[in-house]
Amino acid sequence: MLKNLVAAIFFLLPFPLLAQEFKCTVSVSSSALEGTDRSVFQDMQKALYEFVNDKKWTSYDFKEEEKIECSIQITLTKRISSEQYQGKINIALRRPVFNTSYNSPVFNYQDSDLEFDYLESEPLIFTDNSFDSNLTAVIAFYLYMYLGMDFDTFQYRGGTAFYEKAQAVVNSAQGKNYPGWSSYESMKNRFWLVENMMNSSYVGIRDFLYKYHRKGLDAMADNIQLGRSFTTQALEDLRKASRQKPGLFALQLILDAKRDEIINIYTEGMPNEKSKIIQIMNEIDPANASRYQKIENTSL
Repeated sequence: MLKNLVAAIFFLLPFPLLAQEFKCTVSVSSSALEGTDRSVFQDMQKALYEFVNDKKWTSYDFKEEEKIECSIQITLTKRISSEQYQGKINIALRRPVFNTSYNSPVFNYQDSDLEFDYLESEPLIFTDNSFDSNLTAVIAFYLYMYLGMDFDTFQYRGGTAFYEKAQAVVNSAQGKNYPGWSSYESMKNRFWLVENMMNSSYVGIRDFLYKYHRKGLDAMADNIQLGRSFTTQALEDLRKASRQKPGLFALQLILDAKRDEIINIYTEGMPNEKSKIIQIMNEIDPANASRYQKIENTSL
């Protein structure tokens, strides 16, 4: 059942539900760390997997086939002390397309600002509106972003409550001296990612997520031309956001996930569609303009 219908039903239920939300693969790579007991990293991976997949993150019930498919890959690059690590985290979100076996990439990102403490066998704790540890804060932040984006793809601006939760994680991390949380460090970090998604000036990004997936991709199994007309409208929404601020961080991450898929969709488009999409993509993704020429150079 589609999540927009599911959510409407769940709002009417008088009690919290129990089924977890994520079907997430979690891995921890420690190959860069020499002379270290690997059992701690096996323990870390197991603890993170359970933290993500066994914890209840919303009040909604998800059937097994509705669980959000995603991945979290932590690559450790430095052991600062016996309990303190540096590394990077790769995150990826996928979304099933209605009436197909295809999973559409929604979000792919490598966050290199990862620094945390971890003590083997110590429980991973996260509480909304508090800062328990940087490791759980980072993971919770991205899970709430996953939820926000996933709900946005099924329901018009349906992910607001989850972006607000991600914003609360950012707020709780201020002044904790961990990288990736502050507005002044960079224009491309966790602070700005959720800011971009919540900023009304860039709401075209969220409108894109709904229109492109729910109205566009989900319709293509039955009527590919109708579906493609909606993906075109959705890309116009992205262009509106881009015109507000060219090179916007969240928009670039969406493009990184969607670029190849967009090219594949429009290589089979009509000539007028191809010309329009190339024009849009050259404007909002100029660094990759040459890649979009494949759309025009492919014949039906």
